[in-house]
Amino acid sequence: MLKAGIIGTGGISQCHTEGYQALDDVEVVACCDIDEEKVKKYAERYNIPRWYTDCREMMAKEQLDCVSVCTWNSAHKDCTVVALEGGANVICEKPMAMNAQEAEFMLETAKRCGKLLQVGFVRRFGKDADTVMKFKNDGLIGDVYYAKAKYLRRDGCPGGWFKDKNFSGGGPLIDLGVHIIDLSRYLAGNPLPVSAYGATFKNLGPNRANGGEKAWEANDLDEHPYNVEDFATAMIKFDNGFTLEIETSFNLNVQGDENEIKIFGTKAGVDISPDVKIHSDMAGTFVDITPVGKTYFDFHESFKNEMAGFVKAVKGEEPCRATANDGVQLMKIIDAIYESAEVGHSVEIK
Repeated sequence: MLKAGIIGTGGISQCHTEGYQALDDVEVVACCDIDEEKVKKYAERYNIPRWYTDCREMMAKEQLDCVSVCTWNSAHKDCTVVALEGGANVICEKPMAMNAQEAEFMLETAKRCGKLLQVGFVRRFGKDADTVMKFKNDGLIGDVYYAKAKYLRRDGCPGGWFKDKNFSGGGPLIDLGVHIIDLSRYLAGNPLPVSAYGATFKNLGPNRANGGEKAWEANDLDEHPYNVEDFATAMIKFDNGFTLEIETSFNLNVQGDENEIKIFGTKAGVDISPDVKIHSDMAGTFVDITPVGKTYFDFHESFKNEMAGFVKAVKGEEPCRATANDGVQLMKIIDAIYESAEVGHSVEIK
């Protein structure tokens, strides 16, 4: 029986805990959060025997095989390093870190400690990704050379630390963009990024339609000022010629939220919006193929798949599907887009 611990008991941690508890070979024995009242309630809710307010203390007192790092982004590196050095394998929520330098340090720590470090790229574990990969692996899509991806919210900043760059590292690009960038790269065969041209905009701010669904208390703005971008767009080039165009927003004047990926291969194109559709030609005729069954991304199901995959990777039963190196490459892309937006020209990625 593997013993697991949780660091950070915010909303996304619930998916990790429930994912572990759905497995027969894992027991969640400890959780940690800097907010004592919050972590006590969390431990009670999920029947976790021990709770802590210091992850160093937790790692010193517990013998943990698996640790989920679910803190705000600025704490990912330190908490991950503590868990790895404490003898645990780690799954760290996306984005891996605040920047590529931190991510590379985390990767090197995992290597030094001889432990697995997986990044929380949950979209890789969705039914949509599995469906596309089946077609791709059967040679029906061909070489993927271009993709367009967007994750747009009309009024969708989560508030709190998400809008404070000191805690989040940025806005929709680092929060939402990581999903569509990583999934597109994954479906294209994980090529290495070589350059990025990006632009970011801070035109709308937090005050949308009298506060809308995401209205925040005044003290929230005092504690965490809104200092991130509203919208980001970029063109990313990869070493095999694959090119990716992305758009992502917390606030944008669109009719409604949009989340879709279009992939173009030499034999077929693919739409994920949200179901998978294939566009190709057969017998001299253009065809549009809709696979039978469920092919859309199911949030809770995908998280359960992700946690099961992490545990299997820890046990050596299957390869890790979202490696620390994948996280490093993603952070290099994010860094380059933000830098490009500042300098006004394309930035090389090394």
